[in-house]
Amino acid sequence: MSENTEKKEAKKLLKVSSNPHVRDGMNTRSIMLAVVIALMPATIFGIINFGYHAFLVVATAVGFSVLAEFVMCKILKKPVSISDCSAIVTGLLLGLNLPPMFPLWMTAVGACFAIVVVKMLFGGLGQNFMNPALGARCFLVISFAKYMTNFNCDAYTGATPLAVLKSGGAVNIYDMVIGRTAGTIGETSMIAIVLGACFLIALGIIDLRIPGMYILSFVIFILIFGKRGFDFNFVCAHLAGGGLMLGAFFMATDYVTRPITKKGQYVYGILLGILTGIFRIFGASAEGVSYAIILGNLLVPLIEKITLPKAFGKGGENS
Repeated sequence: MSENTEKKEAKKLLKVSSNPHVRDGMNTRSIMLAVVIALMPATIFGIINFGYHAFLVVATAVGFSVLAEFVMCKILKKPVSISDCSAIVTGLLLGLNLPPMFPLWMTAVGACFAIVVVKMLFGGLGQNFMNPALGARCFLVISFAKYMTNFNCDAYTGATPLAVLKSGGAVNIYDMVIGRTAGTIGETSMIAIVLGACFLIALGIIDLRIPGMYILSFVIFILIFGKRGFDFNFVCAHLAGGGLMLGAFFMATDYVTRPITKKGQYVYGILLGILTGIFRIFGASAEGVSYAIILGNLLVPLIEKITLPKAFGKGGENS
């Protein structure tokens, strides 16, 4: 490395300013755009799989999320923050968590709830206490349960694979992995979701601490409490079905609502796996990912308090 190059690198790293002193080239906008790109395989597959109305649902969720953030910034007299693309990610995740034939006006209500109530009223990006898209999804489940549990469309009719599994029926694992099943727009194709997750892992935007512990603890839980023994097909169906993969890689890893400590992230992932297992095995509903992640979000301050590294030296615990 030449002397000029070394000086340039030193100028980048050594600055007289408040922390953090070493900065990364990735900013909020670039991270959010990477997440949007990573979600494209699941989005495109969902639209192809379920048809034109699915596209309208996703477009409505994204459009109203951006619009709601713009309006709230104006009302609160804050700098307009839509350029950071976080509203796009919220809308996209919400749209992918909705049934393909979900009414568009309800989609708009959910998008506004995500941005206005869960995000902006708590201070905007970085201040929300739960994932806005999942908060809105749970709000819609409570408000419009009939429509949120209706997965019938032109391509598929009948119950989702998880509902069939819960009732004791048989499911086609291959179709679940590919995504040729009923479900929400973005959750059906395990392959498309994992492709997007690999893209984020390759960029270093997420790692496997949270999703890895989430999936591992969930598998262990259903092996112990699923009452099916070491049934490989049963485990695979639970992994490929519902929102587990989408939640584990794209929502549980949310920078704002996950623990910041490494030990806390392991604990958080284990907690999510156990909660999801409880909801799926013992709950009335066949799903449980959304509620598990939201409850996990609420417990993050406690997890961080328990797993925060102890101080050393004068004034520290070991002084």
